[in-house]
Amino acid sequence: MTIKYDKKQPLYEQLMDKLKTKIKEDYKPSDKLPSEREIMRDYSVSRNTVRQALNELEILGFIFRQHGKGTFVANTINNPATLGNEHSFTKQMKALGRKPETKIMEYSIRQASDYFADKLKISEGDRIIKLKRLRSADGVPVMIDRTYLPYAKFAGLSADELEVKHRSLYGVFAKDFGEIFHIADESLSAGRISDKDAIVLKVPQGSPGLMLKRTTYNQQNEIIEFTLSSTRSDQFVYNIRYKNANI
Repeated sequence: MTIKYDKKQPLYEQLMDKLKTKIKEDYKPSDKLPSEREIMRDYSVSRNTVRQALNELEILGFIFRQHGKGTFVANTINNPATLGNEHSFTKQMKALGRKPETKIMEYSIRQASDYFADKLKISEGDRIIKLKRLRSADGVPVMIDRTYLPYAKFAGLSADELEVKHRSLYGVFAKDFGEIFHIADESLSAGRISDKDAIVLKVPQGSPGLMLKRTTYNQQNEIIEFTLSSTRSDQFVYNIRYKNANI
């Protein structure tokens, strides 16, 4: 196959365009791409050109790599959710025109370990509620939440309220328990989705993800929620706006 390239444009950029077209037309999310050697052969370019093109495609979110396994097509979407702007997954998805769905994977009452007692500012051994939820949008699994709540504040919480009746957690907090969301502290880090979560989220093992920790306070500045989330990085972006205080 003879491929013509424009000498006025960097070769790796032209290869990027060709690979993007190929991905959109012939591949599905999580499909494995040809090896660097195969791309070199098929497009008559050097290894350095291939690596430059793949690096740029990875930065743009078209592909992801797994060490020792190869390069795979990412599940790029046109309207990714923006973390940090809306703490209610249900409201956020509806605002994007996507259909939210929550599946309760675990509902249990247990004693707080030292770690969770510290996170919720309660005594070790106090009862807490653990909710493990799979969050989906338009039928696509995007996030696993592990939420820990002080039992003393939410003793009557029903899993059916969140799953069957499709109510948001913060809506239940406010209407059923008088606990109104006031402030949330959230931290975000890049990480690797665990093999167990990867199966549920339907991504290859070793896939990159966004790991969130959220502590939510009521209007009395009491902690009412601590959540750990494992999120598909191809379904979310994180936007931050800075303001120049000197202007």
